[in-house]
Order: sequence, then C-alpha cells, then structure tokens
Amino acid sequence: MKIRLNIFFSVLLILFCICRLAAQENSGFASLSQAKLEPYKMEVTYNKTTHLLFPSPIRYVDLGSENLIANKADDVANVLRIKSSVRDFDEETNFSVITEDGKFYNFDVFYSSYPDTLNYDLLKLQRNQEKEYSTDVLFEELKGESSSLTELLIKTLYQLPKRTVKHIGSKSFGIQFLLKSLYVHEGKFYFIFQIKNKSNVSFDVDFVTFKITDKKNLKRTVVQDRVLSPLRTYSPNPTVNYQSDGEFLYLMDQFTLLEDQIVEIELMEKDGGRHQKIQIENSDLISAKVVNDIQLKLN
Repeated sequence: MKIRLNIFFSVLLILFCICRLAAQENSGFASLSQAKLEPYKMEVTYNKTTHLLFPSPIRYVDLGSENLIANKADDVANVLRIKSSVRDFDEETNFSVITEDGKFYNFDVFYSSYPDTLNYDLLKLQRNQEKEYSTDVLFEELKGESSSLTELLIKTLYQLPKRTVKHIGSKSFGIQFLLKSLYVHEGKFYFIFQIKNKSNVSFDVDFVTFKITDKKNLKRTVVQDRVLSPLRTYSPNPTVNYQSDGEFLYLMDQFTLLEDQIVEIELMEKDGGRHQKIQIENSDLISAKVVNDIQLKLN
C-alpha cells in the first residue's frame, strides 16, 4: 500500500511540473537571454592604436567608458581607431558600432600592455559568424525596410552591366556624364550614373545635386527649386582616372513631377570646373525598370 501511495504522489508531482511548464510556455513571455548578441572580445593598450576595418562606412560609435577614445580614420569612412585613454585600467568596458549597411556590432574590451592583435579586419568574417556577433538595425529614412537587404540590392544593381537608359547624358571637357540605369523597388528609386573620362586628367567627384525645377522658368531662383536628398550613395571609387570609366549609385525616395517640371542633376568636380548637368523628365521616372526576381550578390 505504501509503495502505491509513493507511486501516486510521484505521478502527481510529475503532472504538476508538466502543467507548470506548459503554463510558462503559454504565458507569452520569453527569456531575454534568447535575444543575446554575443560581443567580440578585444584588447587595447595606451601606447598603441588598434584599428578595426568594417565592411561598410561607420555611422555611429558609442563608448562604454572614458577609459576608451575612438575616432574614424581621416578620409576613410569604414576604419575605426581606438585606444586606451589611461594606463592599466582594471574594469572591463565595451563599445558599440553601427555601420551604413545596418549592422550593429558590440565589443567587450580589456586592457593589455601587450595586445595580441592591433588590427582587425571584419571583412573576413563569415556570414554565419556575423549572425552571432552582429545584427540589423532599421534606419528611419528606410521606413522599416531592412538596411542589409537594401545594401545588398544596391551592390547588386550597381554590378549589372546592362545600360537601360540610353538617351540622357551630357558631354564637355572630355567628360561624359550618363544616366546608365534607373530602377524602382519598394517605393525607392535607384539612379545609376556613369562617368566616361576621355581626357588625360583624372576626374574627382565632389558631389551630385538633385533639384526639381520648372523647365519653363529660365530665371528661376534657389527658392523656386526643390532640393532632393539621397538616402544612400554607393561610390566605391570617387575618382575616375584618365581614359577610364566610373560608376556610382544614388538611392532616393520615389517621387513624380508636376507638369512642366524636371529633375536637374548636376555633377560637380572637386577642385575643378568640368561640371556636368543632365535633366530627367516625368516620363523617364515613370518608365523606371521594376526590380523583379533579381539574384542578390551576397559577396
């Protein structure tokens, strides 16, 4: 009889535990540890600078304490310089980085008089490692669209060889400025431009402006022009060498024009005067090529 009672209470206890676990699973709550983003481990020192090379330009850096100092390398948007601001700090600290492709990176930092490594190339990481140590952020200007997917689409469209627009361009001083292609996807325009440098002097791109203006108003003022701001710019090499070609891509919010309006796009040369200007009409915008069934390039 005693044995039967022990078995009965054991079964009752097991059923109670199962019911409790089921209640926890159905409560709608999950452990925050399931969302844990594993940090990188790295060492810094006082007398030497550590460099981190990211796959995309750096947009934001947050340091965990005053024991660290960091800044972007001059004229290189994807390299971060970091070092210790004091000697021999004891407590572990951290810092975080957000890059233009929407990746969030987290680092735990320790002081070492003799760090094993001073230069880190995050370009070499495999994608399965990135999923563990970095994550996507959603930039406000992309309106919730994945920044990583946007970056992949930009790079994929940039590498397409076919020219889909063949009637928009300008030419002077040995420089030809062309609208190579215009794509539309999820409420965004992808403008791909090409520069053909037939001269013997390299062309350094300073900046490109987009303005909506009235094509009938020859004496227009700045007030009458509406300046458009790009969401992203992709230009691996802003310098077009002599006797060579170069391309760059601008991501813009989708828009259309009123009657008699045009988009005026001006290419400015850095420290030079070989500026170029082209015009796009509403018929060109609404004829943009729709992105369908495209194979994203992951590398």
